[in-house]
Amino acid sequence: MKKFILRVYRGTKNRQYWEEFELEVKPFYNITSCLSDIQKKPVNRKGERVTPIAWEQGCLEEVCGSCSMLINGWPRQACAALVDQILDQTKRSVIALAPFTKFPLIKDLVVDRSKMFEDLKTVRAWMDADDALDHGFGPKISPALQEIRYVLSTCMTCGCCLEACPQVNSHSKYIGPAAISQARLFNAHPVGKHMKASRLRPLMDEGGISDCGNAQNCRRVCPKKIPLTESLAVIGRTVAGQALKDMVSLPDVSDPE
Repeated sequence: MKKFILRVYRGTKNRQYWEEFELEVKPFYNITSCLSDIQKKPVNRKGERVTPIAWEQGCLEEVCGSCSMLINGWPRQACAALVDQILDQTKRSVIALAPFTKFPLIKDLVVDRSKMFEDLKTVRAWMDADDALDHGFGPKISPALQEIRYVLSTCMTCGCCLEACPQVNSHSKYIGPAAISQARLFNAHPVGKHMKASRLRPLMDEGGISDCGNAQNCRRVCPKKIPLTESLAVIGRTVAGQALKDMVSLPDVSDPE
């Protein structure tokens, strides 16, 4: 039976270290299954019994975003990362796992992604109940806009885009592409667009849309293939328009998306 080495960067903020585990390659074996097997029998490559690896999991079908981690340095979901494919692509017998670096480390592969959820509050990534009562369901949405909104709605707040973005770092307040794309999603809804200005104004401040460096890494690593760079461009235009309206005290006029 073919074997491989799973190399895991473990520990807490004050002490991190690499630890290796030897596993057998199985059909349709993903990284989540590897970690589950180690949890059942936490014995490292040296034959030492160790504490089980800490990591997060939820849906196991690339929807919840909780199993985000660096796999061979690439931000992705553990549940969708198949061992045999990784080994074939790298031509190596070692797979390295590490926690995301842009979020506070809790333990092993677990990080605190609270910032992403707080950023959703900043851009009011929801529709207020009062708006729904005042405006009902609004006019029908065109099939073209439905398709755009569906893709944007698949965001699972996994953090891959923030991990890959060079503008998201300890020296920057940049909110990141995920929240900005969600602002676009809710602004494009017939009811949600009535709060459009409230979503755009925070993106005019420091850490908003102007802090994007257009590296386009976010688009490359997004597991859901969300057109994040397109969202950044759309929001950039609408923020500029909102700023002009605010300057001349014009009422908000919503764009089609």
